[in-house]
Amino acid sequence: MPEFDKATQTELEAAAFRRLVEHLRGRNDVQNIDMMNLAGFCRNCLSKWYRAAAEEKGLPLTDPEAREIIYGMPYKEWQAQNQKEASPEQKAKFAASGQGQH
Repeated sequence: MPEFDKATQTELEAAAFRRLVEHLRGRNDVQNIDMMNLAGFCRNCLSKWYRAAAEEKGLPLTDPEAREIIYGMPYKEWQAQNQKEASPEQKAKFAASGQGQH
């Protein structure tokens, strides 16, 4: 594995993160519950990780602000435009995974 200096590594990680967020913004057809069921994380998880990273740096950031950064719009607006009711099968798979208990 190549070795990069810390600044270069941070730049590459930031670029990959920005690309992931851009990709997720373009895939509004992919529901968060599908992401949770397949990958164990979703847009909301990503926003919580972002907020936690800001807090570690002493930067105040609320959950709604972090979600807006990830979603590219207020969360409630994204929900109204894109979120569909989860199917019984999706809900059952999520419940069986135990992910909703943390």
